[in-house]
Amino acid sequence: MKMKVLEKTSNELKIEIEGEGHTFCNVLQKTLLEDDTVEMAGYNIAHPLVSNPIVYLRTKGRRKPETALQDAAEKIRERSTVLRVTFEKALKEWQRK
Repeated sequence: MKMKVLEKTSNELKIEIEGEGHTFCNVLQKTLLEDDTVEMAGYNIAHPLVSNPIVYLRTKGRRKPETALQDAAEKIRERSTVLRVTFEKALKEWQRK
């Protein structure tokens, strides 16, 4: 995954994420919006076949948007690990039957 910073201020960040689509961006947006220090988060894909998503994030107060993005990425990673472990356990139990 490649990211390119398009705009950055003290509390706003606009990035382009190469090779991703609605699936990842929707999870990222939802996770960012769970953060009380995030004022707004969203994304746009001009055309799903020829455009990369543009993600926009604005934080409240003195919180840096890149910190909020890093925290959201870590939260997504943790949730993915829990899902994988839970799925593997369920699959092993099913195979025993």
